[in-house]
Formats: sequence, structure tokens, C-alpha cells
Amino acid sequence: MRRALWPLIVSVMLVGILFLFVFPARTFLDQRRRLAATQHRLHTLDRRNAELTGRVQLLNTDAEIERLAREQYSLVKPGEEAYAILPAPPPPSPPPRQRSVRPAPPASARPGPYRAAEPVATTATTATTASAKRGY
Repeated sequence: MRRALWPLIVSVMLVGILFLFVFPARTFLDQRRRLAATQHRLHTLDRRNAELTGRVQLLNTDAEIERLAREQYSLVKPGEEAYAILPAPPPPSPPPRQRSVRPAPPASARPGPYRAAEPVATTATTATTASAKRGY
């Protein structure tokens, strides 16, 4: 009886070890992975925040405001004149080539499935003979 109990006791101990060590270890590793991803995201957001703070400080200077006013809104200071240099006009395009128009060939001269069907001559006697043979 004792020999039959040993496999059961070993199995219970193995399941206990799994619950005590393996499952918490998996949870720990998953938490470390998520922590690394979150730290990477935090670092990226901090860097972007620093860039935006620098941009705000730059936009609050008179030189940057003047530069943007001149570039984006074409504004000038009193007494200055604004000149716009336009791009050169595109070269004229050549006139379109005219293609010669040829008349279409007659339907009987067309190849393939486009050929006109030849008319078939039927007579009334043929039709009545055929219907008489069928028993109509």
C-alpha cells in the first residue's frame, strides 16, 4: 500500500512546486517585460516633451515671430517692399499630332467573328415539308 502512495505524494509535491515557483516566475518575467516597454515609452515621451518645450521657447522670441511672419504670411516691416519671384512659365507643348482617318472596311471583308453572316434562302415548301415530317 505504501508503494502505491509514493507516486501520488510525488505528484502532489510536483504540482505544489509548480504553484510555488513556476507560475510566480512567469508572472515576474511578464512584469519585467511590460516594465521595460513602459520605460522605453516614457523615455520617448520625455524626449518629445523636451523637443516641444524647446520649440515653445523658440516661438516666443521676436526673431522667430518675424521669420514666420515673413515666410508664411509674406508680411513686411513698414517702409519695406515685398517682391515675389515667380517661376518661369512652362515651355509651350507641341501641337497634338493628327492621325489620318481611314474608312472602315466593309463588313464582308472583316476577319474572324465579325464577318457578316451569309443570308440563307428558305422557302415555304421546305418549312411545310419539315413540319409535315415531324407530325405537326
